[in-house]
Amino acid sequence: MLAFIAGLVNAAGYLGFRHQSLSNMTGNDSLLGLALGQGHGGEALHWALTIVAFVAGAVLSGAIVQKSTLKLGRRYGVALVLESILLFASVPLLDTSNVIGLYLASMAVGLQNGMVTTYSGTLIRTTHVTGFFTDLGVYIGHYLRGLPVDTLRMRVTVLVASSFMLGSAAGAVLFPFMGERTLLIPAILTGTCGLGYGLYRQYSRPGTPVGPK
Repeated sequence: MLAFIAGLVNAAGYLGFRHQSLSNMTGNDSLLGLALGQGHGGEALHWALTIVAFVAGAVLSGAIVQKSTLKLGRRYGVALVLESILLFASVPLLDTSNVIGLYLASMAVGLQNGMVTTYSGTLIRTTHVTGFFTDLGVYIGHYLRGLPVDTLRMRVTVLVASSFMLGSAAGAVLFPFMGERTLLIPAILTGTCGLGYGLYRQYSRPGTPVGPK
């Protein structure tokens, strides 16, 4: 679901007024370098702020969740609701072609990407898939050589990459009708997931006291 959401957000960024990635900082870092090399100060500032916003989102994740390894009981609900708020806040700004909306959306996916980075020993990045395709190639190479392959990691790799692609496809279908408001869909999804997880965390352990610990 998180990879699907990130794919949808990224598609809205590419199809929007700046035609830029909101989640792939590799490309944005290259564009920052190009702007610096060509002496385009305004463009360089824009790409630098986009990257800073993504990192700021990851900082928020680190402060809220505090751990990188997936474990039920941590404050993922708070992080998801905050991501939802950032996406909702970005929509009216993007409707008026205000670049601050892009920074808020990048902060949202940075927060998401930092939320869960390790699952069952597998490095997880839900907002970009370069590493997953690298892993897939390595696994196939191991298989062709008759070496053991971690099937769990391969399944996670294929699942996340496919989900990101499907999210991008959904964004392409929705954007002609909804425009920048396409981001309302991932905002609703993350908010729903966050509230649902919060309820799960509160009520899944009978007898656990409610309130600050």
